[in-house]
Amino acid sequence: MATTQMRKGPPKLSDAVQRIPANTGSHAMSDAFQIFDTLSTLAQTGEAITVYPMGQDCVMARIDAVDPDRRSFILDLAEDSILAEGKADFVASLGGNAKIQFSLDANWSIVSGRSHAVELPLPDSCQVLNRRAEARLDTPLGGHYGARFTYLGKVFELPLYDFSVGGVGLRATPEQAYELYVGKKLEGVELELGPSLSIMADLEIRLLRPFRTFLLGEQVQVGCRISNISMQMKQRLERAVSKVQLKR
Repeated sequence: MATTQMRKGPPKLSDAVQRIPANTGSHAMSDAFQIFDTLSTLAQTGEAITVYPMGQDCVMARIDAVDPDRRSFILDLAEDSILAEGKADFVASLGGNAKIQFSLDANWSIVSGRSHAVELPLPDSCQVLNRRAEARLDTPLGGHYGARFTYLGKVFELPLYDFSVGGVGLRATPEQAYELYVGKKLEGVELELGPSLSIMADLEIRLLRPFRTFLLGEQVQVGCRISNISMQMKQRLERAVSKVQLKR
């Protein structure tokens, strides 16, 4: 049985997220499918959206729904908040270890019968900033890199696309990711780091981000932090990281 993540309550000013500073290594996300799925996830979790309108203090809100046919989303403003028309920046956390930001310069319309809900067009592009304690290395092409663990009586085998001494990035199908959620701890994960190295560690899921590839179609990025690892296994992991670094 899949675990359902509870939606957060109405956003407060204390939930405000700062804009992504310039020159911080953020990357652009312009794929319409990824943008739709990311905003849909924010709607499902009720994550706070911090809106920075030009010439106005920040306004707190959350996404109520995303409509792919109308290419728009409904923004539910915090009580007593007013959103001025014109250009504004929208910022939100993604799993606590990353953030997303986009700008809109379009007139919005109040949703009929809902004075605190406005409809806005989906952005064409977003900035995404991943915060990581250590630089992660992409897994070498053609190597044996993956993660194997058991959760809810089901065996998961997911490929690794990057790793570091502090965490790993996994790739899952939407069906596999449906069983997972941010904050979930995975115990006794077997990490295969090449043809002759395997280590055991406990992981904590910190990020779930949908994306699409040409060959595989819809996929989900599963960013994990290593939450528990023995000294012997950590030394093996450090050697694996150093080995890949030396080859670059």
